[in-house]
Amino acid sequence: MTLSTTNGLLTVLILFFLSCEKITQIPFKNSVISSAHPLASKTGIDIYKKGGNAFDASVAAAFTLSVVEPSMSGLGGRIQVIYKTSNGSIAGIDGSTEVPGNYVDKNEKFKYGYPTIGIPGVVAGLLSLHEGKGNLPLDEIIAPAIKYANEGFILLPGEATRQQSVKDELLEFEGTRHHFMINDSISYKAGDLFVQNDLAKVLEAIANKGKAGFYEGEIANKIVSDLQSNGSILSLEDLKNYKALESKILTGKFADKNIFTLFLPSFGAITIQILQILDHFKLPKNENEWALQHGRVTEKAYQFRDLQTDSIKLKEIISYEKAEQLANEIFNKQKEISSVANEMPISWTSVDGHTTHLTTADKWGNVVALTQTIGPTMGSKVASKGLGFLYAVTLGGYLGKYKPGDRANSHISPTFIEKNGKILLALGAAGGSRIIPAVTQVTDRYFRQNHSLETSLKLPRVYPYNDSLWIENHIGIEKLNASFVDKKLPFKYIDEIARFGRVHAVALKDQNWIGSADPDWEGTTEYFPSNEE
Repeated sequence: MTLSTTNGLLTVLILFFLSCEKITQIPFKNSVISSAHPLASKTGIDIYKKGGNAFDASVAAAFTLSVVEPSMSGLGGRIQVIYKTSNGSIAGIDGSTEVPGNYVDKNEKFKYGYPTIGIPGVVAGLLSLHEGKGNLPLDEIIAPAIKYANEGFILLPGEATRQQSVKDELLEFEGTRHHFMINDSISYKAGDLFVQNDLAKVLEAIANKGKAGFYEGEIANKIVSDLQSNGSILSLEDLKNYKALESKILTGKFADKNIFTLFLPSFGAITIQILQILDHFKLPKNENEWALQHGRVTEKAYQFRDLQTDSIKLKEIISYEKAEQLANEIFNKQKEISSVANEMPISWTSVDGHTTHLTTADKWGNVVALTQTIGPTMGSKVASKGLGFLYAVTLGGYLGKYKPGDRANSHISPTFIEKNGKILLALGAAGGSRIIPAVTQVTDRYFRQNHSLETSLKLPRVYPYNDSLWIENHIGIEKLNASFVDKKLPFKYIDEIARFGRVHAVALKDQNWIGSADPDWEGTTEYFPSNEE
């Protein structure tokens, strides 16, 4: 072999290795997860340490939340997810609860109990999020949740308080008493070890058999047997036929950035509308103006909530030009529009701040914002004996009127703010009807007011309620000291924590992911540097 040939081969090899290095170069300096419970955040980071990506971490953390935060979410609930893959595609998953096929609306009203239970969607939604996108096998993803269910975990004060707050309702149901009461009669308290062996068996079935482990076979038979014995019409066929669906992605504009969020059964259209209306206002000079501006904009947008199913109205709701028109109406204090709804669902006005949210992003650029819920605190209040999870409220009027096959709509709104192909902010919230204001106000604080992510979550929020503007005002939060003179919108200070939603968010700063957990909750943010992975 000649010298020139040798040099040529050497050059080719060098170029090849340089090419490989470029292809495998990690674009972000860390991975991060922010969730509503320390053990869920820890689970996510442990998954990253094992080589998992954001899909692995989010699914593992969500399953863990179903164990350690049962008052807010669980296997019997619903889930909505928006995600971005490292190759740049943005999509979503609809794992909402569904109305059973034989359901007949008798115009009866139920806030909890067996008549409120629909087809659970969380399990199918989480498995769909993981399938084809995760790096690690399913059994390894669910293992932490199984461990916490089998070995138990220390109950945090917030979770204990929520369970105690609905004790009377929980006592009505045998399975719930068995799984969530000491000696079927005494509520657990903060600091107690909470063990859920039956729930661990359900999780093991899912880990071993996937979707069929929950929606078919032994678990499905137990679900249907208990529910039908207590008047429910949910069938084995309903469970077997349930599928997680691909969500429709809605887009909007916010200054020089793009908004990505979800269509029904999420209320993402209203999130877009609020941010686009705000985009037509000047930045308020002070907190007083900021509070009033958000109160008026939210009040205006919330009157469109029941119009989203109309395709023409939907185009108006997310139209940037329509947002300008609405901004002018607000600015000129023109007569407010009237909602066409004859009767608002209970969830639209309930002060019960339920649901849980997590956001995570990895070193490769995968980002997931995931919201899951069982409805109001402890959901339907029903848990089947031998299974250990609570069912979500779907029927009975809490979320509105539905027919067979419908999926339950809610204020859930996981959201991305993007520019030039990069997710600058990913967030979502818990808090019932306060979810959307929490998401939009944190977004506005972060971008228009230019606060840090942590400060954006700490600063006070507002919420228009009936004929007044509620203002967050409790220990640890800067007081607004607002002096309203607009008689159309009187104000009221609310000295309660967690009333105005709980946000868990991730932002991008100089190739670093920065996370923040809502200060009103017990969640945490955890990081794992790319150079340690």
